[in-house]
Amino acid sequence: MFLKVIIAVSLMFFTVSLSQAQQGKPEDADKIITTAYKEAKATHKNVFLIFHASWCSWCKRLEKAIQSDELKKIFEDNFVITHLDVLERGDKIAALENPGGKEYLNKFGGEKSGLPFYVFLNSKKKMLSNSNVMPGDQNIGYPGTSEEIAKFGELLKSSAKKMDKKQLQAILEFFKKTAPKR
Repeated sequence: MFLKVIIAVSLMFFTVSLSQAQQGKPEDADKIITTAYKEAKATHKNVFLIFHASWCSWCKRLEKAIQSDELKKIFEDNFVITHLDVLERGDKIAALENPGGKEYLNKFGGEKSGLPFYVFLNSKKKMLSNSNVMPGDQNIGYPGTSEEIAKFGELLKSSAKKMDKKQLQAILEFFKKTAPKR
């Protein structure tokens, strides 16, 4: 009898653990992108897809800027912002990386670009532009230099359906004001 109870409890613990592990698994990249496309179509916006990783300090800095009090509403009014976690290391690959994310990174031209890498897409699944706009098709990453900030502004201007000059100027001024000291 005692053995049956131990087996039953062990089996229940294994089932609960497996269920929790499946729930904690990163979402599939296809599902994330499909959801973003649907939202973009419903809201008449374009998608701002950001590829990032947990170890990437520039990715965290970009996210902090986009979520700042000064910029959050502007970005949310103009884009469906979504993220794919890619290029993780060690045990974080299984824990954080979105399955299929690397394939999208490659598809959109970011396989040799470094992080953060970003892409602007319309609701019809067409790439409008990506962040490889620096000389030599290099990635902007976090826009921290005056040249990077100007190129980032050009991307936003060409990718946002409704962004006005005042909103664009607020973004550019924010990045200029918070640019890393070199």
